[in-house]
Amino acid sequence: MILDQLSGIYRFRGFILGSVSREFTSRYRNSMLGAAWLVLQPLAQILVFTLIFSQVMRARLPGVDSSFGYSIFLCSGLLTWGVFAEIVSRSQNVFLDNANLLKKLSFPRICLPIIVILNACLGFAIIFGLFTGFLILSGNFPGWAYLAILPVLAVQILFAIGLGMILGVLNVFFRDVGQLFEIVLQFWFWLTPVIYPLSTLPAWGQQIVMWNPMTRLVMAYQGILVHGELPDWAGLLPVALVSLILCLFGLRLFQRRAAEMVDEL
Repeated sequence: MILDQLSGIYRFRGFILGSVSREFTSRYRNSMLGAAWLVLQPLAQILVFTLIFSQVMRARLPGVDSSFGYSIFLCSGLLTWGVFAEIVSRSQNVFLDNANLLKKLSFPRICLPIIVILNACLGFAIIFGLFTGFLILSGNFPGWAYLAILPVLAVQILFAIGLGMILGVLNVFFRDVGQLFEIVLQFWFWLTPVIYPLSTLPAWGQQIVMWNPMTRLVMAYQGILVHGELPDWAGLLPVALVSLILCLFGLRLFQRRAAEMVDEL
């Protein structure tokens, strides 16, 4: 069954890449600066965080001498949380948003979540590339440890799309799922050490937050980019296993309910 899915994805690769390209260009089609906004917006975000926290507020991160320490800590958490939130939020609505397409055309439905992933990764690659340029120019590039971001990102995308596919299927039959998860996502953000170091929490709070899969992922990014340290691979292993289970369950649920979803839509 998985081989059939992969074969279908390969045969419709033109449809997938074309959809990603159309969505990318449609965002800035009628603007004067066009695709330049894709660079200007994240660049402004990085500069604001850097200016406010390193120069105005003089925020310092415990154990880090660099004046940019907290800015890097904050950006590494916010940017990577952003790609997770985008994949999950768009995946939970992907079948509803493409209802007409699902009814009129015959194509592997699994293409839709893949389009979501590619669109999110394209935007993330641009903004994270700018952030990497900032790290190099400011003298805070973490060195070879930077390459460890790739497997951490792979686990995060696997976790996001697995969760997103499950929510996407459920949202077709129970429309409250999408609304409820938007609220859950807000609480989830604050239960993840994105804007605060884990060490600032009391011991009991740290124990609770560590049960959050996103905590280990975000802390892995922060350890790489702030301290130049390799992630705790043993600590990430349970997250990888959960991500794989979610993906397999989401794929199985999607395959079993694909025909019913078209009727429901």
